[in-house]
Amino acid sequence: MSFLPTPRDRLILALDVPHLTEAERMVAELGDEVSFYKIGMELTYAGGLGLARDLVRAGKDVFLDLKLHDIPNTVMSATRQVADLGARFLTIHAYPQTMKAAVAGLGSSQLQLLAVTVMTSYDDADLREAGYAYGVKDLVARRAQQAKEAGVHGLILSAAEVAAMRALLGPSMLLITPGIRPAGADIGDQKRIMTPSEAIKAGADYLVIGRPITQASNPRLAAKAIVDEITLATQN
Repeated sequence: MSFLPTPRDRLILALDVPHLTEAERMVAELGDEVSFYKIGMELTYAGGLGLARDLVRAGKDVFLDLKLHDIPNTVMSATRQVADLGARFLTIHAYPQTMKAAVAGLGSSQLQLLAVTVMTSYDDADLREAGYAYGVKDLVARRAQQAKEAGVHGLILSAAEVAAMRALLGPSMLLITPGIRPAGADIGDQKRIMTPSEAIKAGADYLVIGRPITQASNPRLAAKAIVDEITLATQN
């Protein structure tokens, strides 16, 4: 993939399905309409690492959304294993120890680390209940600065935080946004969402989109419509 991704490359399809056969069917159905796939914890535990290898061999980009967070040696070793797999992105939680350990595990690989600042299903009330002294906005900013200092390549964050983080961090950090829903789509369990066009215009580099495509009556057409919307957003 080039340094400046095409609109199609900026769509990351979330394979948030429980069974490997379902994921494989979706990949086959989408064909060349999607070039980048996210494999999360649920599918990983159902055999998704084998699928990740197959996707890499097929020339697709793979985002392993594992949200690593453990003692430093374990995080470093796990990061090294993911790098050997050939994945493009790996998520880690934005705790300073965890981020430093993951960076140490990269070696000379092309794997890029994405720090999860605050989960998009959380709002200020959720953080207060969990015992945090910061609200979403302040905690995202604090962890974003720590990620940059640690040498992490980018952030996973709500599209609502993209514009502020772009201004804070500059152009070098990748900003990847889940919680993207086309206009009129069911928002599901996400609390902080934007449309694809709004997220791109706010400064997002990549959009992670799952159910609006995987649960569509025609997933290939749904993916194409989103790519078309990204294309228009980048032209305006």
